[in-house]
Amino acid sequence: MIDLRPFKSLGGAHHGWLDAKHHFSFADYYDPDRMGWGALRVWNDDTIAPKSGFPPHGHADMEIITYVREGAISHKDSEGNQGRTSAGDVQVMSAGTGIRHSEYNLEDETTRIFQIWIMPSRRGTAPSWGAKPFPKGDRSGRFVTLASGYEADVEALPIRTEARVLGATLKAGQTAEYALGKGRHAYLVPATGAIEINSVRATARDGIAITDEPILRVTALEEAELVMVDSV
Repeated sequence: MIDLRPFKSLGGAHHGWLDAKHHFSFADYYDPDRMGWGALRVWNDDTIAPKSGFPPHGHADMEIITYVREGAISHKDSEGNQGRTSAGDVQVMSAGTGIRHSEYNLEDETTRIFQIWIMPSRRGTAPSWGAKPFPKGDRSGRFVTLASGYEADVEALPIRTEARVLGATLKAGQTAEYALGKGRHAYLVPATGAIEINSVRATARDGIAITDEPILRVTALEEAELVMVDSV
């Protein structure tokens, strides 16, 4: 099953400094048919104005992955972690028993991110944070695991859930395949470009919810940057 969710159908809100689009119910946007996909609970498409951002606030028991599409995001938290994550790179915050953090665009340009929340497989763990660069050239023509709850994915950022966050970059006409396990849920969003996935066409920032498709075959109709979550 492949369910295309066009970008224009997403919920959202505009806060002046923040233009947010929500793939799933979030904050004041509620759609009973879009409460999550497998363990994936939130996928926000955020555009953050220069010199602005999210002031300190708290979370608990959630795996929060930030994929930076343009610009950079600067992180600080109550555990003493801080860092700057730039375009194409990823940061992961495991909220665990509770953490307060801020996320600011300190740049002179607009920052665009995907903010992804996945339910943890276990609760009551200590909070943590980490970030890592993932050069786009290393993902050319294939899916690369960016964050993972599986020990075998040694190059990925660790998350505490039975899920993977993956990225790929495809040139026009290029195809990448991904084996989706039985009972798994995939959610794919082209950050840029246009694609065809198992005969379903999608354009930039559309959401594609997938299950019961053993092999995902993604062909770029034009140069494309892809982000996908594979979860239970």
